[in-house]
Amino acid sequence: MGMLYIPHRLTASNNMYPLGILDSNIVFTHPAGSVRMKTEIVIMDNCTSQNIILGNDYLNIYGIDINNHKDRYFTIGDNKRQKFAFSNMPKQISVVSSVKDTYKDAFVSNQLVEAQINPSLSPKMRNELIDVLYTYNNAFASDNEPLGAIKGHEIDITLNIDRPYPPVLRRPAYPASPRAREALEKHIQELIQLGVIRKVGHNEEVEVTTPVIISWHNDKSRMVGDFRALNTYTVPDRYPIPRIQGNLTQLSKAKYITSMDAVKGFYQNVSMPQAKTLLRIITHCGI
Repeated sequence: MGMLYIPHRLTASNNMYPLGILDSNIVFTHPAGSVRMKTEIVIMDNCTSQNIILGNDYLNIYGIDINNHKDRYFTIGDNKRQKFAFSNMPKQISVVSSVKDTYKDAFVSNQLVEAQINPSLSPKMRNELIDVLYTYNNAFASDNEPLGAIKGHEIDITLNIDRPYPPVLRRPAYPASPRAREALEKHIQELIQLGVIRKVGHNEEVEVTTPVIISWHNDKSRMVGDFRALNTYTVPDRYPIPRIQGNLTQLSKAKYITSMDAVKGFYQNVSMPQAKTLLRIITHCGI
């Protein structure tokens, strides 16, 4: 396969999504005979191509010969005397570094567009900061991946009773006003889209249900589960609580201190399969 390098700026997000296919006719003009190609271009979301690739079939049909001499060139048709140079063709292309730089540029332009970096940092310090942020870019929320998942600390629930569970653990939905119902529906739909919750199937056994309420603060709603009944029958976890003084002592020699806020951090906790059956909520929309 032959490749004609055409320099363009390439930008791409971590996830690329096809938007559609564009039929286009490309013409490479030449006095001896223009090269005409009918192409199908896949349009990707937030991505532009850096190269035009001509397959062997087109190279043979139109007589395009690529010569890999010291000064690379190509010819078209029977006229071998007229040589065409690869304009702006770099002598060496580092694919790995090129791809890395491309994705890093996309990360800066897409995910750091609202970041406020201290203007007093030197160019070297700024680049070092961006390198660190890019290395751990999966820790940052994006439109395609708004939530993460805390691995290694999965939530497990152990009850101090055996089946059959008491009726108090299978509670009905609380009555809700029209305003609260509307807020509940919005919260539930958002969590379903984020993959945090799902609707329980009609053929699944349900032993524990917890009602939820809407808590209002400054005209903003928050969905809150009333887990008091479940807490009554749950074996509490026992672990040492970190001391603030000890944490501050460990930071005494720190050069940089970073404060980060987790997006919907509560919902990034991962529950064990058995625990999920005990954390089912019930509303007027179902379980």
